[in-house]
Amino acid sequence: MEQTRKRTIWIVLAALIVLAVGTVFALLLLTGEVPEVAGQESGEGRLIYIDRDDTADSVKAKSGIGWRWDIYSKVIGFRPRTGRYRVVPGTKYLELYRCLRSGNQEPIKLVIPTSRTMDRLAAVLSQNLMVDSAEIASALTDSMYLDTHGYTTATIPALFIPNTYEVYWDISVDKFMERMEREHNRFWTAERKAKAKALGMTREQVATLASIVDEETANNAEKPMIAGLYLNRLERGIPLQADPTVKFALGDFTLRRILNVHLGAESPYNTYRNVGLPPGPIRIASIAGLEAVLNPVRHNYLYMCAKEDFSGTHNFASTLPEHYSNARRYQKALNKRGIR
Repeated sequence: MEQTRKRTIWIVLAALIVLAVGTVFALLLLTGEVPEVAGQESGEGRLIYIDRDDTADSVKAKSGIGWRWDIYSKVIGFRPRTGRYRVVPGTKYLELYRCLRSGNQEPIKLVIPTSRTMDRLAAVLSQNLMVDSAEIASALTDSMYLDTHGYTTATIPALFIPNTYEVYWDISVDKFMERMEREHNRFWTAERKAKAKALGMTREQVATLASIVDEETANNAEKPMIAGLYLNRLERGIPLQADPTVKFALGDFTLRRILNVHLGAESPYNTYRNVGLPPGPIRIASIAGLEAVLNPVRHNYLYMCAKEDFSGTHNFASTLPEHYSNARRYQKALNKRGIR
């Protein structure tokens, strides 16, 4: 009888010890704080990036979960979702586990720049998103894929409205394009569409002219003047003769001086050889450029030439003699500085 009682006591004690150890283990597994490990610092805490190429070992190293990861992944069957996750001081293992399991990630602020080429845009996107540059570049140059979104390889720059957007780091190419379409439609309000219609232009044509205006000057205050000049030439059937389109046609944006040898470039983008707008934008047009085309300054100018003070602004003229006079002053300034 006494032995039975002692055996019962030992069994109870053993069970309590097992329970206590299990409780401690569970607390360590779920409620301990994630230690500081090497990671990208950004504001408060650090950021963890989980991409589709991560292995169990790389996730273990990135997250700082350590031996707990083995239990989560092998016993519980836990598989993290791709994403960008923030770990702040005091984050519990259970909290991080739930975030990685549910994909509760932190969005990033993605800046769409006024890129000159889609390759450059693809490079910018790949630097800031999980998507590979080759994947996004392929999509932006695939005529069949672009056709499903209503664009061509020439007009696709018109889709993008340069701004800062909140997106998830692991956004797919398809979701990214859908988001850009929504932002594009949000920008093109009924009022802006009415203004484009009054000019006899489509949204893509507005973006095309705006891209030329953007290349002509970085001075936003002058852009409506330049837009008005090019609209005058379009309305009168005069070639735009825009130097930036020659640079685009040649694929050389470093040219500082456009010479006669450059003007003969065989390209639909060369507005010295072709009347009207080129097939599409020569860069992603800025909002200021788009607004300048939609709200141009109306005047009688047909010609412009960069000012000889290299201020980045222009002298405007209504007649060729006036324009030639402006051009001679500018050419003299170029020669004085040895710019060829």
